[in-house]
Amino acid sequence: MSHAIQAIRGMNDLLPDTVPVWQRFERAAREVLHAYGYAEIRLPLLEKTELFARSIGAVTDIVEKEMYTFEDRNGDSLTLRPEGTAGCVRAGIENGLLHNQVQRYWYQGPMFRHERPQKGRYRQFHQLGVEAFGMAGPDIDAELILLCARLWRALGLDGLELQINSLGTAAARHAYRQKLVTYLESHRSALDEDSLRRLDKNPLRVLDSKNPDLQSVIAGAPSLRDSLDPESRDHFDWLCDTLRARGVAFRVNPRLVRGLDYYSRTVFEWTTDRLGAQSAVCAGGRFDSLVEHLGGRAMPAAGLAIGLERLVELLAHAGVAGETSAPQLYLAVLDDAAGAEALGLAERLRDAGLRVQLNCGGGALKSQLKRADRCGAKYCLLLGGGESGRRSMALKNLQNGEQQELSVEQAIEFLKQRAESTAPAFD
Repeated sequence: MSHAIQAIRGMNDLLPDTVPVWQRFERAAREVLHAYGYAEIRLPLLEKTELFARSIGAVTDIVEKEMYTFEDRNGDSLTLRPEGTAGCVRAGIENGLLHNQVQRYWYQGPMFRHERPQKGRYRQFHQLGVEAFGMAGPDIDAELILLCARLWRALGLDGLELQINSLGTAAARHAYRQKLVTYLESHRSALDEDSLRRLDKNPLRVLDSKNPDLQSVIAGAPSLRDSLDPESRDHFDWLCDTLRARGVAFRVNPRLVRGLDYYSRTVFEWTTDRLGAQSAVCAGGRFDSLVEHLGGRAMPAAGLAIGLERLVELLAHAGVAGETSAPQLYLAVLDDAAGAEALGLAERLRDAGLRVQLNCGGGALKSQLKRADRCGAKYCLLLGGGESGRRSMALKNLQNGEQQELSVEQAIEFLKQRAESTAPAFD
């Protein structure tokens, strides 16, 4: 006997008992995003490998180690998307959406990175991305952060900490890079293999290292804020003042650099201490050079991404209930002659706006009532007996066991009234 095929490591099934929490988040996110004027865009899972090498940066763990890349039958190098921003920019350029225009987009779906699977970090994971194009001022940075804060309130989440920093312009980072390299060279013997490799190509990424042995070295590094140009400093100060005025608590983290090369000026993360090592739930910032870098005309841009697995875990930890998909009514069939009629009755009930699960496959009344309980229905209609067209039905309340005889018309009217009322006994 052959062994059953299992899912690929790090690519998990989302089972029916967990999906309602995902749906709760998706509904809240859609409502908040539409309230801010963001339109949904749907992007392909596959892109040309060059897109990510150019946008994320060739000297990053994502491009060097983690992407799922292969050649197709035409010899083209393709990659399963490891993040969504590059694809959103590509779509905007290709479809003429970004030329001299202000745009706000959002998207969601699976991303893919070949990482070591652990709690909160998977090889197929899901993100909700939000991107804003054509706005250079710090007001759009503030809007993105306020949007997140509103979403957390809509979901009933608290305890998330906002960390922010500014990376400045490319010129400011170049000046800082020289200072940082000089400092890191003086601690070369303490650096690990990854940091030594980054030292020559992208030394700012050393500050993003999670190696606990390097944290004392990183803590002593010169601060990027001391190298900021005046315009970037004013941009960041305006953002901080605005967040304070709106009552959004935050902490300035001078070591926050983010892991992708395209960020500039504002960067931020929403973190939690409730998920172990994987503390970042949402992260984002500005990427003012990315549109031009990918072939479009120069355009300021900012965005964010929310890790859905981590957020759903946080919702479950907080006891946030998901949306119910349970039927309101279970229709039990007590004899073979009633089977065809039951199909028609179930359709009539659904036409009336009810969620109805029909018993299929036969079974004794006792087993059908057990199925009704398991599916979460609050009422069960018992159909059977009598001549065709003259049937009466018994409506059983599965919560208190009360039962009443009703005609088809009476049962439909009763159930419609229960569905339309505000009585919690039905929904």
